[in-house]
Amino acid sequence: MKVGILGGGQLGQMMAWAAHPLGIQTTVLDPAANPCAAPLCEHIRGEFEDLQALYALSQVSDAITYEFENVPIETARWLAERVAVYPPPRALEVSQDRIVEKTFFQSLHIPTPPFAAVDTRADFEAAIQRIGLPAVMKTRRFGYDGKGQAVIRTPADAEAAWASLNGRPLILEGFVPFVRELSILAVRSQTGESKFYPLVENEHRDGMLHKSLAPAPNLTHELQNEAETYAHRVLEALDYVGVLAIEWFDVGGHLIANEMAPRVHNSGHWTIEGAVTSQFENHMRAVMGLPLGATDLLGHSVMFNLIGDHPPFADILKMHRAKLHWYGKEPRPRRKIGHVTFTIDTAEEREAIVREWDQVLPLPPSK
Repeated sequence: MKVGILGGGQLGQMMAWAAHPLGIQTTVLDPAANPCAAPLCEHIRGEFEDLQALYALSQVSDAITYEFENVPIETARWLAERVAVYPPPRALEVSQDRIVEKTFFQSLHIPTPPFAAVDTRADFEAAIQRIGLPAVMKTRRFGYDGKGQAVIRTPADAEAAWASLNGRPLILEGFVPFVRELSILAVRSQTGESKFYPLVENEHRDGMLHKSLAPAPNLTHELQNEAETYAHRVLEALDYVGVLAIEWFDVGGHLIANEMAPRVHNSGHWTIEGAVTSQFENHMRAVMGLPLGATDLLGHSVMFNLIGDHPPFADILKMHRAKLHWYGKEPRPRRKIGHVTFTIDTAEEREAIVREWDQVLPLPPSK
């Protein structure tokens, strides 16, 4: 069994690692000379629009997947004419444009914040008039980790946001007074079998994921059922195959959709140690037509991203049950270079780990 992966970063690396025990050979296509995944699998060096490189990947793959949602849609469609591509190109198309994505959610009766497309200054002013302040302006495409967006609380903020973001297709979203941010991982097989991991509580810092708690504290059956119901609608509507992540705002015990990612996801890295079957293994199982693995928890997990500088490895590894994942990237500001997961027996022990982490690796002040 052979899987081609578009992108050889840390997600490609972890997919390749999970594929090996299943007897699945992996090949990544990536423009970098030495991407993260290269030590673990074959590497075809090429751009994602390079037809020769894409053809070479198709020749060594029974199925093709991707590690990021900004794969050119034309690339996914070209490959899909030659080999199975999972998740399907339609999932990429929906996720790549925030207007399309939120319209899609609403078509499935999944709640979203109020939103409006903004292409001109007149659109911007009309959107603010209709939606009101506070609001968030974002680029419709390519934004991630807090990039390409601005919070607007006052007319002065509006001027600054327009100055920094205009000239690109934009979306204005009403600000959601959420209690917390949550995400769910869902996985669907080629036969339509679906499974779900528990809702995870996420904390972001300067637009980047800092930590994830799995399961989310004080998680109720009703909230989990609501997330699974909505995620199942997305899976079925897209005839989805593979792992899907959907991020939510928890507003008064109900969910409002923020965005989806048609791939394995940072907020699911804890599953490597914290679930019977990791998101990466289940993704490989799904795209190769194998039965899905159990998504049961093995305890209470917390995952911390390592961002920017070299962390104090010795201090981290002294911590009880610390599991370090180093991606092999050169550290630089706002770059994810690794993560650490702890899986322990109780929520109380998990909170003690969080307090200890804050002593070992304190966060700099938020900008």
